[in-house]
Amino acid sequence: MTANVSIGQYLVRRLRDYGVDDLFGIPGDYVLSLYSELEKSPINVVGCTREDCAGFAADGYARIRGMGALCVTYCVGGLSVCNSIAGAYAEKSPVVVISGSPGIKERSTGALLHHMVRNFRTQIDVFEKFTIAGTELSDSMTAFSEIDRVLDACDRYKRPVYIDVPRDMVHVVPPVTHGYTGVSFSNSEEATNEAIQETVRRLSSAENPVILAGVEMHRFRLQEQLIQLAEAANIPIATTMLGKSVVSERHPLFIGLYEGAIGDPQVTRFVEESDCVLLLGTFLTDINLGVFSAKLDPGRCILVTSETLRISHHHYHDVDLKSFLTGLIDARPQTTERNTTNLIPPRNTESADEAGTDLLQTSWMIRELNKRLDADTIVIADVGDSLFAATELTIHEQSEFLSPAYYASMGFSIPAALGAATAKPDHRIVVLVGDGAFQMTGQELSTLIRHGHNPIVILLDNHGYGTERYLHEGEWKYNEIAKWNYGDLMQVYGGGVSHLVQTKSEYIQALERAWNENDSPHLIQAKLKENDASQTLRKLAERLSKSVG
Repeated sequence: MTANVSIGQYLVRRLRDYGVDDLFGIPGDYVLSLYSELEKSPINVVGCTREDCAGFAADGYARIRGMGALCVTYCVGGLSVCNSIAGAYAEKSPVVVISGSPGIKERSTGALLHHMVRNFRTQIDVFEKFTIAGTELSDSMTAFSEIDRVLDACDRYKRPVYIDVPRDMVHVVPPVTHGYTGVSFSNSEEATNEAIQETVRRLSSAENPVILAGVEMHRFRLQEQLIQLAEAANIPIATTMLGKSVVSERHPLFIGLYEGAIGDPQVTRFVEESDCVLLLGTFLTDINLGVFSAKLDPGRCILVTSETLRISHHHYHDVDLKSFLTGLIDARPQTTERNTTNLIPPRNTESADEAGTDLLQTSWMIRELNKRLDADTIVIADVGDSLFAATELTIHEQSEFLSPAYYASMGFSIPAALGAATAKPDHRIVVLVGDGAFQMTGQELSTLIRHGHNPIVILLDNHGYGTERYLHEGEWKYNEIAKWNYGDLMQVYGGGVSHLVQTKSEYIQALERAWNENDSPHLIQAKLKENDASQTLRKLAERLSKSVG
């Protein structure tokens, strides 16, 4: 029960109930009162360089901690954060967007207030398109229950929500007490039990079942249940690109990433020849499915997500993902006994082209990085070959690989590293980012330095948008970007060590030093061999080029 608590104080209290100990953003006059309330609270406020960076940082934080939050001012702040929150919505990351807005009283004067666009509800209307719930705290009688409703939706659906706080409502104390009652969600026991029984029958009759795990296993914190099911029934696990690291990639049942025709042909063949594919929390996106090169027979698939459950061509409604998974574990499905050791034999991946040059190539660099990863390393990959080559990394622990592999917004990685480092300050953050993406949001490295974090940023420098060069062949000038002396930026940002590397030996030396000097951030500018690309990118571009040519 609450009494004598202001709306701002209650919002802080409820955020902390969901484990939000840190918040990202930029202050502005419409939100200064709320910022003052936040500063007096136990929540750590991290100021960012741009609002969209605050959104990416809150997204990265949410993927690790379970919920993230940011606080910005009206329109000039809120509308700047739209892209990063759209990405969080697309990829199911639970981020709370808090925006200040003009006071209720000052709206009645009829004056055109600064930052306003069209009318006072414009920003609310915009965020309605890519949040799962939203509210304007304009009524003290309902403000507390509205905060409860919106935060419950964020937690339940793992998508962003929006809370608009008029600046003259922050310190208002509602005239009534309030008790949080929680929210109950409908789950049909009959449908759940029937779906479990049908799944058990299919798994029991299958000769080579496989689990294809997706990102929702991470978002809904179901990784342990996933492992429990796989181990009990002796079922191999593959993951999608977006779902990379939902399980430890050193687990004996893990066989690799499934990416359709653009991925490892051994993994692709194993999954597509399975007579029962159990897709758990998997997004059926173009990139996850190898630009729709996947050959998954719906008749042999069981698709289970937070939004749908389909067994072959049978649809079940009102089945909760966690209830289904725990019920399936309790049902103890029996599968055909088989030896699951070395299902996918290791390959010698070094090509003749790589062995015959001392110039830097992305795939070779990734393998060198892979030798150094451990259980205390979080890898964050930006869009492009930073991501596609990184699919070859072996991530040691759950949820320690972050990427925008569905929404695919450039500029995700550096600010997301800020969120990850804030969420897990005891882990080392390794960022893989192209020069194009770095020029968008790389300034957030200064915030990482300001707060004493020690990331290793590996900057893949190919003087432009390398992925687009492969998507649409030709010497197009629009894919070129300005050449920066990236290492000099560390002095501008306030600290850290920079390395300019152009050969394999220089890269190894820089990587060794960065790994051993873990009390300082390191920026490794790696000038790549001309027209370099990983095999994954080459295959992806070959398929996508037919659509963009």
